[in-house]
Amino acid sequence: MKKILLIILFFCGISSAQNPKVLLGIDVLQFDNFEILNGKRVGLITNQTGVNGRLESTLDIFMKAKNFDLVAVFSPEHGLRGSYGAGEKFNDNYDSTSGITYFSLYGSTRKPTSKMLNGLDVLVYDIQDIGCRAYTYISTMGLAMEAAAENNIEFVVLDRPNPLGGLRVEGNLVENDFISFVSQYKIPYVYGLTCGELARFLNEEQMLSNGIKCKLNIVKMDGWKRELKFADTGLIWVPTSSHVPYSDTPFYLVGTGVLGELVTISIGISYTLPFQTFAAEWVNPDTLASRMNALNLPGVLFR
Repeated sequence: MKKILLIILFFCGISSAQNPKVLLGIDVLQFDNFEILNGKRVGLITNQTGVNGRLESTLDIFMKAKNFDLVAVFSPEHGLRGSYGAGEKFNDNYDSTSGITYFSLYGSTRKPTSKMLNGLDVLVYDIQDIGCRAYTYISTMGLAMEAAAENNIEFVVLDRPNPLGGLRVEGNLVENDFISFVSQYKIPYVYGLTCGELARFLNEEQMLSNGIKCKLNIVKMDGWKRELKFADTGLIWVPTSSHVPYSDTPFYLVGTGVLGELVTISIGISYTLPFQTFAAEWVNPDTLASRMNALNLPGVLFR
C-alpha cells in the first residue's frame, strides 16, 4: 500500500495558539530546560502528535537541545508522521524532514529490542492518546516500559490530556483469552486516565509482563483538571491517525468502534464522518434513525 501524503491546514486564534489553559509535559520539560535529561543519551518514542502547545515537534525540539544527546527515535502504528494506514506494518524508516532514521515499533517487532536500546540512559514517550483501550499507542507504551525495565533504562512519560476527560470510566475488562495488541492490558474500554497516569497504573499494579517495574518518571501537565475535555484545554488537536481527525472523534469512536470490528456495517471509515456514520445496503436509514431516537439516549441524535 502506498503512503498517503497529507497536509493539514490549522486555523487558530493567536490566544489559543500561544496561551493555552494547559501546559503539556513537553512544555513543562522545555520550561525546566530539560533538567531531567541533562547529560543523558536519550531515545524518543513519538509521532506526529508529539508537539508542544505551539505545534512545535518534540522531535525537532529534542534535536535542537544542547544539554543532552538524542541518539534514537521510535515510532508506533501509523509511523512517525502518521502516514501509514491502520494495521499497516512498516519497517525502520528514513525521515526526510528531520534527516533521521527511526525504529519501527509496528513491524518486525512491537517492543524495543536490546540492540535498539543499546547505549541509552533514558527512553522518553510523547504521544497523544484518545482514552480508549483499543487504540494501540498505549500498548506500545506498555511494551516500551517493559523493555526499559529489562534493560535498566529510565522511562519518562511527557503527559498529555485524555480527550474524553478524566472522570469517564466505562466498559468491560479484557478476558484472558482475548488479550491482544488492541487490548493489551486489563483496563476498562474507556479508562479515564492520561497517558502518564496510565503508565503509573501499569507500573504500580504490576500489569507489565511478569510483574516487572521500570524506573518511571512522569513530567506532569500544568493546569489540567480531571473534568477537562480536550476542547477545554485551549490546545490545538493534531489528528492522532487518519480516522481520528478532530478532538471530539474519540467520543464517537468509543461508542461505535466495536460495531466496525464486527465487519457487518460501515461506520464511516474512509468517509468524511469516521465513527459517526452507519451504512449498509440492507439498512433502511429512516427506520434505523427512528428506532434509535426512540431509545431517548441522552445527548445523542440520529439522522
